[in-house]
Amino acid sequence: MSDPRTAREAIALVADDFTELPYGEEPLDGDGPIGWPGYADAHARAAERTGETESVVCGTGTVCGVRVVLISFEFRFLGGSLGERTGARTAAAHALARARRLPVVVLPATGGSRMHEGMRALLQLQYLARESALTRAAGLPQIAVLRNPTTGGGWATLGAGSDVVLALPGAQVGFAGSRVRPPDADPAAYTAEAQLAHGHVDAIVPPEALRAALGRWLGLLTRPAEGPVPPPHALSAPGTEPAASGREAVADARHPDRPRAPAYLDAHFTLREEISGDRCGGVDPGMRCGFGRLPDGRTVAFAAQCGTATRPAGFRTAARLVRLADRLGIPVLTLVDTPGAANDPAAEHAGAGPAIADLFAAVATARVPLTSLLIGEGGSGGALALAAPDNLWATPDSYFSVIAPELAASILKRAPEEADATADQLRLRPRDLLDLGVVRGIVKP
Repeated sequence: MSDPRTAREAIALVADDFTELPYGEEPLDGDGPIGWPGYADAHARAAERTGETESVVCGTGTVCGVRVVLISFEFRFLGGSLGERTGARTAAAHALARARRLPVVVLPATGGSRMHEGMRALLQLQYLARESALTRAAGLPQIAVLRNPTTGGGWATLGAGSDVVLALPGAQVGFAGSRVRPPDADPAAYTAEAQLAHGHVDAIVPPEALRAALGRWLGLLTRPAEGPVPPPHALSAPGTEPAASGREAVADARHPDRPRAPAYLDAHFTLREEISGDRCGGVDPGMRCGFGRLPDGRTVAFAAQCGTATRPAGFRTAARLVRLADRLGIPVLTLVDTPGAANDPAAEHAGAGPAIADLFAAVATARVPLTSLLIGEGGSGGALALAAPDNLWATPDSYFSVIAPELAASILKRAPEEADATADQLRLRPRDLLDLGVVRGIVKP
């Protein structure tokens, strides 16, 4: 199916059925709240041209078996702009979602606030932000599918404010619309693809795959597992001998053939979808975050380090994941595997310390149960930030240390060849961690 051009085409693209909300609106009063000359005529022409009475169509529908509230914008109606009626319809849709405990799916295609209504139109952004916040507080998921274009206040509220943000390929996405950007601005910076690259969009989905993708997301976000997640089995070879020394434990964890996070995620989940980016301009491919389906059909959230030094964007993405799962009542599984937090100048400039602190806080305050499995390297605070307090487990081919043995030897002004002996002194083997009460147990293959 081609890229949807109208509000109802967008609804038909994703929903099996649709029931529109009754609006009960009074006729437009003259030329609107600020008396914009010709506004009533422009509004009437837009209605005649589109067959719609406003720039947004709201109602309920079914997406792959999940009942949802749908909010779809009609760009041909005055540029899909947000006026008072647009705000009132959208607020009513959110109120219905909360009353019926339904997820919200937004299909924006908008140029922003409606100039013809002046500040009365701009104030709608505050009202919409409040409605979205109330829906979040009610523990209901919100998913946005960005159409072309999604700019201005529509992007900055209903779009970027959603829990999961999908976008159609090539969609124009940005706070600044095409006519208000700097004259030398690169148009490529205002695309869905650019927003994905900088951590503001979770995925680009072609129209023909959108319904299935949206159905997967809705299924995952509305069927939480119950209770703490049991730690996955180790993927190391059966009969693997426990490390006899700290040096051996470090070598096992750093072995290039040791199973990494993607293998554990593939083995543990029958289906999964991932979020991307920290919503602050960064993406860390070494941190995989999302939601996975267990064999019993229930959902677990996951945040998994992939064996690289975790960057600030990775910590912020994991914190975003934990907080979202906490709001939706979905238990969390984390896979710990990093030599430590990235410590280069770029990481410091990007806020490594605050990002780690934010993840510590998200984990510490989560109300849903968290389970963590140490699957490789546990490098200092960069690893501990992702570890569940009092529910951390370890695989046989892992280690956890206050600092890497080589760095510890350097700090202690020891010769490099003394790193092995230092590793023994740090008591970083899985068996040591169990004896010290750091982990609850060592999982078996």
